[in-house]
Amino acid sequence: MAKGTPTIEKTHNAPVRTGVVVSNKMDKTIVVAVDTLKTHPKYLKQYRSTKRYKVHVEENKYVIGEKVTFQECRPISRDTFHKIVTL
Repeated sequence: MAKGTPTIEKTHNAPVRTGVVVSNKMDKTIVVAVDTLKTHPKYLKQYRSTKRYKVHVEENKYVIGEKVTFQECRPISRDTFHKIVTL
């Protein structure tokens, strides 16, 4: 790795995703929106798809609009299956 490059601490082989915080109203949970570019199978036109993930955080330090990196983990609550990856 190059000097000054942040290292990402991964816990297992789950994919690491990056998205934007869209809600931080819950305690120890934020909602992160991830945009992906998909291609229609028949018409081959590309379109943007957005999926929202509930991500567990210990401290409520993230604000709306901030970019975060997260990863899938064991179930923490009924809807929360992801946690923040430390940089």
